[in-house]
Amino acid sequence: MISTLLKQLLSATLSFLLVFPAVPGEAGGQQIAPTESSGSAAQGAPLTADALQQLVAPIALYPDALVAQILGAATFPDQVETAADWLHQNPNVTGTALTQAVDAQPWDPSVKALTQFPSVLDNLAKNLTWTSSLGEAYHMQAADVMSAVQVLRAKAQAAGNLKSGSQITVVQQSPQVIVIQPANPQVVYVPQYNPTIVYGTPYVTPGYSTAALVTTGVLAFGVGIAVGAAMSNSSWGYSYWNCNWHGGTVVYRNSGYYGNAAWHGGYYGSGASAYGPYGSANAARGYNPTTGTYARGASTSTPYGTQKVGQAYNPNTGAYAATHQASNAYGNYGSSVYSKNGNTAYTQHQTTSQGSVGSVQTSAGGKGVAGSGAYGNAAAGQTANGTKYAASNGNVYKNTGSGWNQTQGTPHNTSSFSGANSAAARGYGGQEKSSGSTAFGGGGWQSRQASARGATSRFGGGFRR
Repeated sequence: MISTLLKQLLSATLSFLLVFPAVPGEAGGQQIAPTESSGSAAQGAPLTADALQQLVAPIALYPDALVAQILGAATFPDQVETAADWLHQNPNVTGTALTQAVDAQPWDPSVKALTQFPSVLDNLAKNLTWTSSLGEAYHMQAADVMSAVQVLRAKAQAAGNLKSGSQITVVQQSPQVIVIQPANPQVVYVPQYNPTIVYGTPYVTPGYSTAALVTTGVLAFGVGIAVGAAMSNSSWGYSYWNCNWHGGTVVYRNSGYYGNAAWHGGYYGSGASAYGPYGSANAARGYNPTTGTYARGASTSTPYGTQKVGQAYNPNTGAYAATHQASNAYGNYGSSVYSKNGNTAYTQHQTTSQGSVGSVQTSAGGKGVAGSGAYGNAAAGQTANGTKYAASNGNVYKNTGSGWNQTQGTPHNTSSFSGANSAAARGYGGQEKSSGSTAFGGGGWQSRQASARGATSRFGGGFRR
């Protein structure tokens, strides 16, 4: 009974430690099938006109050049995330210095252009599932996406919610084309609006939305962004972008622009490796738009051993996982943490020539430890309600608070366990050590907080959100 439970516990722990590093892109534990309402084109099936309108609803009323930049950048969701991180790490770089610094980056021109609009870039980075879906839709159905933008502009205009003002100029270029330009060519204002109200249609916009900021059909605007002199020295500035509404495509430097020519949908990632006389190092990061999972990892190998860390987070499901695994001449060891829906599990393990030991602890109060060595196997566990179990070489004992009772195995004299008032009867028979020599090299078991930091400490923090 309890031995089966302990075996299942250990099996689940080991399975997690072994499987998680191999599949960091699936940390959410769920495969969400793309649906029309989510605006996903992940399987390559053409989206309907209504699905496309829902997808572009949050940006359809932006000035034409900004719409063009967003559609192009959306086909590079990995670069969008990288650029947004870079801006967060360099908040004091502005003006000409920002233009020069961005110009030196290996990003697509559309992504570079959006660094001049940090709030827009940040929204794209925070909603990469939507961003990726928008990018794939533009790549696969460019003319349909451009048409969807015009349909929404016509709806907003008909409802009296799209008109010229001090921030934007709205021109009816033809019966099917409405052009939006900055009122001042040197300053661009980004509209903020509630799609459902401004279009007069209850659109369920996936991800990116400023609906929480606006409660009326009137367009609101933030601080104007200067796009004049500082941008004229770059080859990717605001003035180089536009929309060819009649041709159904984005325009960059007077030519049609379709974004990432290597787009194939699915997983996006990047990596780097280094090799030298003292060993090697590898690092990688990626994003899976189908599941909405961010992941990154790194490893090093030297004559003294190996280190591997991994981290994954899915904002759609709230699942998070991290792991740290290492090996050296004396054995291997590691720790992992997994969290979802407010429940967290911490695990640790070590194997040396003397044997193996592993532990698991949950935020609900359950915990267990097991080991094997030259003298046999032993395990102990405690459920969330405080019931304790212990097993050794086929013998299993249970303690509900009134003493230990053997429940399985060869009968033994359990008098040493049966004293209801003894410390051993109420617990495991001893106190946890805060110091001293252990199989983990002194200092006892790591705290669960330290265990959780196994991966994040090597990345300088968790995922930015």
